[in-house]
Amino acid sequence: MVYKLIIALVIIGGLGFYFYPEKKEIVIPEPEPVIETTAAVPDVTVLETGLNIPWDIAFVEDGYLITERTGNLLYFKNGEKTVIKLPHPIPKGEGGLLGMVLHPHFVHNNLIYLYMTTTGTLNTVFRYELVNGELINELAIIKDIPGAIYHDGGRMEFDIDEYLYITTGDATKADIAQNLKSLGGKILRLHDDGAIPVDNPFNNAVWSYGHRNPQGLAWDGEGNLWETEHGRSGLVTGYDEVNKIEKGKNYGWPTIEGPATKAGLVTPVLDSGPKDAWAPASLLFYRGSLFFGGLKGEALYQMNIETKELTEYFKNQFGRIRTIRKGPDGMFYILTSNRDGRGKPVAEDDRLIRINPDQFNK
Repeated sequence: MVYKLIIALVIIGGLGFYFYPEKKEIVIPEPEPVIETTAAVPDVTVLETGLNIPWDIAFVEDGYLITERTGNLLYFKNGEKTVIKLPHPIPKGEGGLLGMVLHPHFVHNNLIYLYMTTTGTLNTVFRYELVNGELINELAIIKDIPGAIYHDGGRMEFDIDEYLYITTGDATKADIAQNLKSLGGKILRLHDDGAIPVDNPFNNAVWSYGHRNPQGLAWDGEGNLWETEHGRSGLVTGYDEVNKIEKGKNYGWPTIEGPATKAGLVTPVLDSGPKDAWAPASLLFYRGSLFFGGLKGEALYQMNIETKELTEYFKNQFGRIRTIRKGPDGMFYILTSNRDGRGKPVAEDDRLIRINPDQFNK
């Protein structure tokens, strides 16, 4: 009798386990990555023409977004263009509507970040939800970034840990790059809601300082952060920089420039020299190299990280190249900036151009 009771309990318990399985957390998966297929794609394809000083591009599921410095946020889908209204007027100059980046989980939360000049010459990073072609639920992530007619920085990127990095210029006031209480001439690091990470080096938004006008950010395959930066301008040019960025480091502007050294200051990994100027305005890591667009240099540049060798492509072919980004299809996408008052625009300018990166491996 006892044995029969034990057997019955075991059977009932087993049935209970069968009918009441352990609850598991439901996880919404991220979309499957797009498989890069670059074969049979032309080396160069002009996708959009007639843009007005485009500054940045971001890819969404069914098209792409482009910022224009003049204050337009454009949405392209299936050959059609839509202008998304901004909630703030945009002043003239090198400020305006500049950088743009999507939240790492944009497909679920629709969050988009825009770097723009607002009142006077101050710059602000705003976060919005992009819903049905409208920007809603505005949040100022960080504001009162020094700005001017020149040297406004403006590039933004998320790292693998979902921290937001922002480049800011010295707003033509070189000394603020050394002032840790100023947001100008810095690389900033924030949480996605604008909160200050507890491990930032100076108990504020500053990650590194001593920058003149940084406009490119990218991480290499080992997780190192790199930056491109405009050197001196005016009667003397040159000393544009490629820097390897480390937490809390001082990159020297305006105390040193180019290959100069001084205790406590970081010398660039590569500079353009005193007579040449790239005016590097973006940055992309790809297969052991850094690629960046050149405004003054009117070329696409490739720096091999290991050898530091610099190669030029498309010299004087497209004019001033502002931005390079890699699309979900594995292609490079570049934006020209020939209508910014410093270029020689042709009828098609400005342009979005797709570049097949296979040609750089030949």
